[in-house]
Amino acid sequence: MMRYNKLLWGLSRINLAMDMAPAASRLQSTVAEPASSGRVSHRERNITKKEESKSFVMNIFRGSAVTEQAIPFPDILTEEQKETLEMLIGPTEKFFRECNDAAKNDSIEAIEEQSMQSLRELGAFGLQVPVEYGGVGLNNTQYTRLVEIVGYNDLGVGITLGAHQSIGFKGIMITGTPEQKAKYLPKVATGEHIAAFALTEPSSGSDAGSIRSRAVLAEDGSHYVLNGSKIWISNGGLAEVFTVFAQSPFTDPKTGVTKDKVTAFIVERAFGGVSHGPPEKKMGIKASNTAEVYFEDTKIPVENVLGGPGNGFKVAMEILNNGRFGMAAAMTGTICYSFKKALDFATSRTQFGQRIDSYGTIQEKLSRMAMLHYVSESMTYMISSNMDAGSKDYHLEAAISKCFASEAAWTVTDEAIQVMGGMGFMKETGLERVLRDLRIFRIFEGTNDILRLFVALTGLQYAGGHLRELQQALKNPAANMGLILGEGTKRAKRAIGFTNNGTIEGIHPKLSDSALLLGRAVEAFGYTAEGLLMKHGKSIIDQQFLLNRLANSCIDLYASLVVLSRASRSLNLNLLSSDHEEKIARVWVNEASDRIQLNLTAVKSSVSQKNFSDLEAIAKELSCHGNIIAERPLGF
Repeated sequence: MMRYNKLLWGLSRINLAMDMAPAASRLQSTVAEPASSGRVSHRERNITKKEESKSFVMNIFRGSAVTEQAIPFPDILTEEQKETLEMLIGPTEKFFRECNDAAKNDSIEAIEEQSMQSLRELGAFGLQVPVEYGGVGLNNTQYTRLVEIVGYNDLGVGITLGAHQSIGFKGIMITGTPEQKAKYLPKVATGEHIAAFALTEPSSGSDAGSIRSRAVLAEDGSHYVLNGSKIWISNGGLAEVFTVFAQSPFTDPKTGVTKDKVTAFIVERAFGGVSHGPPEKKMGIKASNTAEVYFEDTKIPVENVLGGPGNGFKVAMEILNNGRFGMAAAMTGTICYSFKKALDFATSRTQFGQRIDSYGTIQEKLSRMAMLHYVSESMTYMISSNMDAGSKDYHLEAAISKCFASEAAWTVTDEAIQVMGGMGFMKETGLERVLRDLRIFRIFEGTNDILRLFVALTGLQYAGGHLRELQQALKNPAANMGLILGEGTKRAKRAIGFTNNGTIEGIHPKLSDSALLLGRAVEAFGYTAEGLLMKHGKSIIDQQFLLNRLANSCIDLYASLVVLSRASRSLNLNLLSSDHEEKIARVWVNEASDRIQLNLTAVKSSVSQKNFSDLEAIAKELSCHGNIIAERPLGF
């Protein structure tokens, strides 16, 4: 009875389905030229039975393992699609082997024109543009494989291509009108026109809602006049076509109230009033052009509004959500490159009379590097395949893949340098350039810090919607007895220590122990998420110490699912690598379950709460002081 009363008390405090949506949307906005999410109405955000998500990550916030999109591991390419892909892999690898010089590109801080022309001839600027518009017409999974090759060879080229098609004209692809597609896609597909994505401003980074660029409709209604500037725009000095986000007056047709809302526009340099600054001097990806872009009384025809007036946040969210898997694909390729460098060195270097790959310290490094590659690759192909299968529930998984792969690539490259010792530190080895190039990937298209909060808040919002549904059901028990009894039984079992034994269906019997660990971790996660909602209500938005640990647990849970699914597929098919993959999956899940337990314990631990409080106080003291506070050991 006490547990039941506590549930009612907690539910009475939760209006998350309505109150958390704006915060989750704002936190999704991002970045060093990334973007922001759409502000969806409260009514649209209210989760009901009819809106059950198929997302594994979304559902773990309810303690439920929904594996429809993950098990069995998806394999959606037809034989014809595989043949098409195989025909493209050879020329792409040949380009990087014979035409492109990544070190020279880095040195001259540009991609040589002959390389750009070769990329145009390969069709690299329009890989996913439909054939009828002059593109190659690849699906997401085919695109993933080619982006891996780019990530393996040259991230400067990768950013040039990615900024062009993954975000630059992606809005035209997914929200453009037939007329917009017919006008712009043919030229961007061939690379005749380079595209760029322009959101970030000097005063607007992760908070895209604070942008100041402004577009005002002319009196005759024929065009908008745009004024403002954008910073850190990839391809900013090369682009002829821009997807630009600006504030514009918008009148709500229902209320008649006019207020500024962000609108997305397709802007051509040829419209006039468009200029750019000199290329930025950067730590890495130097071959990629990055510049400030200025708009001065730029006239934009009304037919160049993208996605409708006032829908800029929604357009930006759709672009970024749709493209994040590509970043994970590039990172997977980079991980493979760095790992191969380390492995080649370790198997040829002799110290103290033995090859260094015979020493446990090096063995652990190599094994963990391979595990990080396996997880990143598995995530990337699972998400791209889900998208190709028509899924709309992949946004949290895509955000996780971007966070995981960008951090994994940094770790693997750093460890590769360590394995190679002084040789790894030398410029000629190539890893120095890769490490510099990699650093930006944890920042742009959604900083990993913001994306973690986005994952946690969106998942909690979803869980809150279901708790709200239960709250409503309790007002009319007779009509909702099934729902109430089902939820009540689940909570009663939790209260006395019984669970559903953590069953995850579809995992190979050799990995049944690992599947059990995952299932139990999902239940523990859901229980913790619900407890946070009960305790904090909508103020959970401000508990970032807790949200970050919740997000880290999400990452480990999803990573565990994808490796179990992929390893199970290999075991079921009796692939030559199946035993090797089984070992990787088993070690990963064992260690991930320990990390999950630590993070979930920290969320509830009084000791951790005191630590978080002290950390907050330390940070405030440092900010007020403006420097390190601790007295120097010598006193001066």
